[in-house]
Amino acid sequence: MRSAVPVLTLFLTLTLALAQDPRKAPTPGAPKVDAEQQEKIDKDEDNAYANLQIFAKALQLIRQDYVEGGKVSYRELTYSALKGMLSALDPHSQFLEPEGFKEMQDDTRSRYDGLGLVVSTQNGVLAVVTPLDGGPAAKAGIMSGDVIVKINGKPTDKLDVNEAVGLLKGKPNEKCLLTVLRPSTREVKEHELTRTEIKVDTVKDVRLITDATSGAKIGFVRITQFNEPTAEDLAKRLDELTKQGMNALILDVRNNPGGLLNSAVDVCALFVQPGTMVCYTDGRAPSANRIYRTAASPNVKPRLDLPIAVLINNGSASGAEIVAGALKDLNRAIAVGEKTFGKGSVQSVISLPDNSALRLTTAKYFTPSRQVIHEKGIEPSIRSVLTPEQERALSIRRNADQHAEAERREAEAIRDPQLDRAVDALKGMLIYRQQQGGGKKDK
Repeated sequence: MRSAVPVLTLFLTLTLALAQDPRKAPTPGAPKVDAEQQEKIDKDEDNAYANLQIFAKALQLIRQDYVEGGKVSYRELTYSALKGMLSALDPHSQFLEPEGFKEMQDDTRSRYDGLGLVVSTQNGVLAVVTPLDGGPAAKAGIMSGDVIVKINGKPTDKLDVNEAVGLLKGKPNEKCLLTVLRPSTREVKEHELTRTEIKVDTVKDVRLITDATSGAKIGFVRITQFNEPTAEDLAKRLDELTKQGMNALILDVRNNPGGLLNSAVDVCALFVQPGTMVCYTDGRAPSANRIYRTAASPNVKPRLDLPIAVLINNGSASGAEIVAGALKDLNRAIAVGEKTFGKGSVQSVISLPDNSALRLTTAKYFTPSRQVIHEKGIEPSIRSVLTPEQERALSIRRNADQHAEAERREAEAIRDPQLDRAVDALKGMLIYRQQQGGGKKDK
């Protein structure tokens, strides 16, 4: 597939030519556009019919006269133009060819092929939002915030995020060479990764943290993504922890890139009253404006009085930000860690007649207190920042089976200050409740 940029550049050149003659470019001595003509051009700027005429004529001329005729079918030209149009809007809008559309539909099954990377463009560079647990990237030690400088030797500085994702994707067992810069240390490394099938277990590291002095029994659960089974799996794990005497909970959504909105809302439903607003969307079209509320479930009894802390960092995005923002706004949780990524826009997927699709940004998310998430992120209630050494130790603990025993022991000896701050905050809440009369029990 040819790049959309040269095609669109040629469209612009031909548009200028068509203003004089549909087959000849203007000569240096051609008269300047007068005020009346300029006014007409300005009025046509948003005239759909006039601009479609220009597009159609340019498409015809390229197909007819481009020197390498075998490379410019109408389908290729149209797809290239659509890619250019969508990528010019924002990093999250995208044109999906039929194969890419099918891959996107398959992603919600919690199983797919790839490197296990979620990426985005930040300040003109291709940055890692988060590496997925168990994926090739996480096993290689790639971390949230790392910058991908090259993909298979191709520099990424002039790629949009959709082009980069296309290079990162591939068939299972194929090799992919990534050149990665770690901003905190300015260290550049090359990683040869093998694409593989990634099975995403979204609820992990379930355990009870017991403090004999305060009597605290704090449940710990990490959510890696929000997929179809996440809320149901989380409810089962919470039941297990409750049987063990859990009286407070830490939800860890650090490096959680998001996922399905309905799954994020269902997770919130485990902790708030049915009918509670979790977030709302606001867009240009009335159909894009919607309030998302928790639904009642006969199989789930919300834990309305359970003290909660949510661990967040810059790798927490989209659905993770919705959960953290809602529980914080509703005074159901304290947020501990760092400001989140700030990906709070709604992408509507609109299928086209040839089984391709538009993934188009149509609205933005807002928290219950009307705080915008997009490009702002969720601020923590208690700020705590990990050092590069602590981040590496956290990554090793999460992918312990991929590291030598000496590395695992070293990582276990390094504290996680964000977790420590969350534990301390919950212990303080439990002590305060006891002083106020024993506190309430979850019903």
